[in-house]
Amino acid sequence: MSEGIYVGVDLGGTAIKVGICNSEGQLLQTYEGPTGTGEGVETILSNIEQYVRQIVEDSPYSWDQLQGVGAGIAGFLNSEDGVVVLAPNVGFKDVPIRALLEKRIGKPVKIENDANVAALGEAWAGAGKGVANCVCFTLGTGVGGGIIIGGKIYQGFSGMAGEVGHIAVVPDLEAIQCGCGKMGCLETVSSATGIIRMAKDAVERGELTALAQVEHIMAKDVFDAAKQGDETAVRIVRRAAFYLGKAMATTAAVLNPQMFIVGGGVSKAGDILFDELREVVRQLTPGPLYQGLTVVPAILGNDAGVVGAAGLLLRS
Repeated sequence: MSEGIYVGVDLGGTAIKVGICNSEGQLLQTYEGPTGTGEGVETILSNIEQYVRQIVEDSPYSWDQLQGVGAGIAGFLNSEDGVVVLAPNVGFKDVPIRALLEKRIGKPVKIENDANVAALGEAWAGAGKGVANCVCFTLGTGVGGGIIIGGKIYQGFSGMAGEVGHIAVVPDLEAIQCGCGKMGCLETVSSATGIIRMAKDAVERGELTALAQVEHIMAKDVFDAAKQGDETAVRIVRRAAFYLGKAMATTAAVLNPQMFIVGGGVSKAGDILFDELREVVRQLTPGPLYQGLTVVPAILGNDAGVVGAAGLLLRS
């Protein structure tokens, strides 16, 4: 085997996941171990090195075939200089991680924000494979995103492009404050947190809904109730889909992507979300910009981060 391989690292607060990809973005093997967050920077770096070496050693490939390592990290990064400015989940502050890992591993290293690498993973080898221009919306506790232009991550001048969850879409009279401090952000209505909040508000208002019988409401409960025809749940899903579609239409007018990829836990809702979402995008996007535009669910799931991180060596 003479082909080159690329290792992606998904650095989380609890676990570090590593994966081997080939030059086509095919995920060949994965390995996962604890992060060691409470034990300091040196321990975490040592763990990354150990897991990278372990996965290659356990594979049919040789160390010489490893072309480099990419890492996706949640936090504020200076990707160009390879420095983690602040990553609260792992306790990093002003850590020159690229230089430190290159010294340990002896291979090229690239780093990038976790949302961007997940977007790159889907664009490179997932739902957006073969699509040069796409935007990813990740609907989880918050709303993250990533912009891919010409097959590469678009970072913006300070590396913070793709913060789609903070597009202000909710009118002032309906808006609530987002965690970022602004009012009416997409994240307040289309994230799992936003959907749960709307459901709890409805129950507290005394609306006749099956959700009133659920002790700890989750986003899945809202989608399940909507599928059963619960009027309150249907209204909440439609509201979440409307504002997500509105944000996509705005993004389409600026970037003219070929595809929107929707990932994260909320994306598992299926047709009840996507049918409504696609219709809103169709209605709100100007005709010429809508031509050829598709809205699809992500397909890589939890593997998107390691695949995208590995892709940093080829796609950035």
